[in-house]
Amino acid sequence: MNEQIEEILYKVEKPSRYIGGEINSYEKEINERVIRFGFAFPDTYEVGMSHLGMHIIYNLLNETEDIYCERIFAPWVDMEEVLREKDISLFTLETHSPMSDLDIIGFTLQYELSYSNILNMLNLGKIPLKSSERDDSHPIIIAGGPCSYNPEPLAEIVDIVTLGESEESLIEVLDIYREIKSKGFSKDKFLEAVSKIEGIYVPSFYEVSYKEDGTIEAIKPKKEEYPSRIKKRIIKDLNESFYPEKVIVPFADVVHNRAMIEIFRGCTRGCRFCQAGMIYRPIRERRSDKALELVDKLLKNTGFEEISISSLSTSDYSELNEFVRALIDKYLNNRVGISVPSLRLDSFSIKLIEEIQKVRKTGLTFAPEAGTQRLRDVINKGVVEKDLIDAVTNAFGMGWSTVKLYFMIGLPTETYEDLDGIADLGRKVVDTYYNVPKEKRNKGLRVTISTSSFVPKPFTPFQWEPQDKIDSLIEKQNHLKGKLRHKNISYNYHDSKTSFLEGVFARGDRRLSEVLIKAFEKGCKFDGWQEHFLYDKWMEALDECGLDPAFYANRRREYDEILPWDHIDIGVSKQYLINENEKSKEEKLTSDCRQGCTGCGINNGFIGGVC
Repeated sequence: MNEQIEEILYKVEKPSRYIGGEINSYEKEINERVIRFGFAFPDTYEVGMSHLGMHIIYNLLNETEDIYCERIFAPWVDMEEVLREKDISLFTLETHSPMSDLDIIGFTLQYELSYSNILNMLNLGKIPLKSSERDDSHPIIIAGGPCSYNPEPLAEIVDIVTLGESEESLIEVLDIYREIKSKGFSKDKFLEAVSKIEGIYVPSFYEVSYKEDGTIEAIKPKKEEYPSRIKKRIIKDLNESFYPEKVIVPFADVVHNRAMIEIFRGCTRGCRFCQAGMIYRPIRERRSDKALELVDKLLKNTGFEEISISSLSTSDYSELNEFVRALIDKYLNNRVGISVPSLRLDSFSIKLIEEIQKVRKTGLTFAPEAGTQRLRDVINKGVVEKDLIDAVTNAFGMGWSTVKLYFMIGLPTETYEDLDGIADLGRKVVDTYYNVPKEKRNKGLRVTISTSSFVPKPFTPFQWEPQDKIDSLIEKQNHLKGKLRHKNISYNYHDSKTSFLEGVFARGDRRLSEVLIKAFEKGCKFDGWQEHFLYDKWMEALDECGLDPAFYANRRREYDEILPWDHIDIGVSKQYLINENEKSKEEKLTSDCRQGCTGCGINNGFIGGVC
């Protein structure tokens, strides 16, 4: 197969996506005892190689002697065309083996619009799409990641779903696989055994019934021994958990071409639109001395010239100042850049950022999310306009002249007054720049305002809210276009049709598995890439399956409705989410968890005490 692949590499752009053999990638001898695991990322090499979770799982599994984890990425359209023309299977990067040679393939679900790529990759790997059509000879298909908290749209496609942080549960799954394989592998026996592991969900072991109006009547396990609710897994102590001391260094540029250090998991802020802030609770920090030790090893083992600090809200890290200053003291003279994303306006340390950017000066990014204080209170953002103005005043006075502002449109209770507030904030930032004395500020002010369309997500206080219709979102985007005409301001916005489809699958049920298959058969793939998104084909697939997309995206749910993900337990209680939804209607804030427990429920049964 290697000869076939070498031959076709000359016919595609960016052949480095497919060759493997990068620094720090693994080479292992393959024999009958080795469990072959494929980490499959349903997007391009450049996107997948920037994903921290892939590097963690890749190194974790490969440090076990009899497990060989290999990587598989979605081939770009030129490579797919050649693979199909030459009848060559999609292959792994490490050994260029066909996908079907693997024992287990694990897909990470980072974005709902990558689901069609999963089907395309299975098909290119000559693996049946439906779980029910795969027998003992086929690889087991696993899914995990943030989108797996509503696994139902993929229920007929995947065999197993890992819920929560899978560093421990995946090892337990492979331990069972090893044991069953030694006695003569049986897929049925394997699925029965792994269903007993906490954090493992086997969709085929559950049946869903529906009411006449299309809503769910019940989600029931087919046998008494299957859990009625599947509890997510968490890593309780980041200081003791696995973290790679080396990562693969790609041959070509990727989206984030740098080493990453994760300083904590979880978030205490409680923004009502944010799924990550709910599903990754409780907050757990890595000690700064441990993090510094890992940074040192990562830089020595990779040669990267930039370290990125990873978390949901970096400025909430209790040891941030000490940690960043230690990084500056140690690496500044070596011209190692330090990237500190996810800073919040209300705890923005311009002095700290100024020191960081002595190596590489970039633009500044802020996310007010909403244009008025009223709407920021509805979503529990917890920042005020003064925070933004103070931050940019300091930044402009120290020589910055490029600012990006991120907002959402279509939020619950939004009015056109709130949209006008986005334009007002943008102009206030421009005015702030011109109010700074000329001798202090840099030339060439650029303010970029970006709006994404709000998509209600499972396990958030807004999971019951309707999503704005496409026409409404387009109207709002056009309104902002008119309001944001200014020589110093540029306006970007997300395509409303892709946001609509994201909303369909974010809150969809298992009936959407058939829609996915039909859409794939009609040529849908790379739906997150605007030039490849086939909206009309998706609408045809939904229509042929007798499903109305508005039923999933644009409909308000009642609190007593059974939701497709109600059998998943993330530790945050449904009553807490209902209370937060009600508080949003009253424009009431909920304090940061660090100031006192707000009663979300995560400390009942998940950590057994104070967060």
